[in-house]
Amino acid sequence: MDTPRRARPGAPVLFAAIVAALALGSAAPRDAAAQSADWPTRTLTVIVPPGAGSASDIMARVVMEQVGRQLGQTVVVENRPGAGGTIGANAVAKAPADGHTILAFGALGTAHALYPKLPYDTFKDFAAVIPFGRQPLVIVASPAKYKTLQDLVAAGRTRPEGLNFSSAGVGSASHFGAERLRVAGGFKAQHIPFKGAAEAVTDVIAGRSDFSVQLFTTSLPQIRDRQLVALAVGAEARSAVLPDVPTLVEAGLPAEAVYPFYSGLFVPAGTQRAIVDRLHRETAAALQVPAVKERLATLGVEPMAMTVDEFDRFFRQDAEAAVSLVKAAGIKPAF
Repeated sequence: MDTPRRARPGAPVLFAAIVAALALGSAAPRDAAAQSADWPTRTLTVIVPPGAGSASDIMARVVMEQVGRQLGQTVVVENRPGAGGTIGANAVAKAPADGHTILAFGALGTAHALYPKLPYDTFKDFAAVIPFGRQPLVIVASPAKYKTLQDLVAAGRTRPEGLNFSSAGVGSASHFGAERLRVAGGFKAQHIPFKGAAEAVTDVIAGRSDFSVQLFTTSLPQIRDRQLVALAVGAEARSAVLPDVPTLVEAGLPAEAVYPFYSGLFVPAGTQRAIVDRLHRETAAALQVPAVKERLATLGVEPMAMTVDEFDRFFRQDAEAAVSLVKAAGIKPAF
C-alpha cells in the first residue's frame, strides 16, 4: 500500500512567493509603459548651469517654451551657475529619473576634463537626448592691433613674451576655444580669466588683451559697431551672420583649431528610453518651428540634426577631446 506523500513544510508559502514575483515582473513593463505614455504629468524643470542671458540659457528658453506648448505642460527654466556648471549638472544627476528634471548644457565634457573630483559620473549619471545646435566661436581683437588672424598668429610666434587673451572664465567656451586656437596655431598666449564675457570683451576693446574667442551672442554688437574686428569664425563653413569673415581653415589654421560649442538636453541616467525618445521627438519638432528657427539663426546657432544615439556618441567624443586639450594646453584643474 502506497504511503501518501506529505506536503513539504513551507511549500505553499514558496509557491505563493513565486506567483507574486511573476506577477510583479509582468506588471513592471506595463507600469513602465504607462508611466512613459503619461509623461509629462507635471511641470518640467529645465536646469541651465550658465547664468541668465548666456547662450545656453537663451537657447533653452527659446526651444523649451515651444516644447511646453506642444506638450501642454508648464516648463520652468532655472539657472544654477557656479563651479564650472557642475552645481547645476549635479542637481540633475541626483534628480529622480522620471523625465521631469532636464539639463540644458554643453559643457559636461569640459567639466569632466577640468575637474578631477566631480560629485557625479559624467558618463554614467546622464542620458543624452538631443542637441539644440552648434554656435560658432569668433576670434575678435581690437582693430587698432590686428587686421587679420595671420597677423595675430605671427605676433604670437615671434613676440618673446607671447600674447594674452581674455575669457569669460576658466573652463568657459571662450577659454577652451582660445586654448584650442593657441595649440593648433603653435603660438604662446597667457590666459586672463574674467567672471563673464562682457568683462573679457571690454578688456579687448581697451587694448589690454590681445584677443578673445567669443560666442556671437557676446560679441556681435561690438563687431557691428567696429569696436572689435572679427578675425575668423570657428566653423566648417562661413556663418550667415558674418558672411565676410573667413573660417579658421580659410585663414590658414588646421581644422583642429575649431572648438565646437554646442548646447543640448540631458536627463538623469535610468530615465526610460520611451521618455527620452518622446522628449527627443518633441524637441526636434520645436527646432523646426519657423519662429524658433529664426530666433536661433539670429544668434548664429547652426542645426545639429542627430538621433539620441548619435548625440550620445558626440557628447562622449567631445568629452574625450576636452581631456586631450587640457593635457596639450597644460590647463590646470580649477578645483
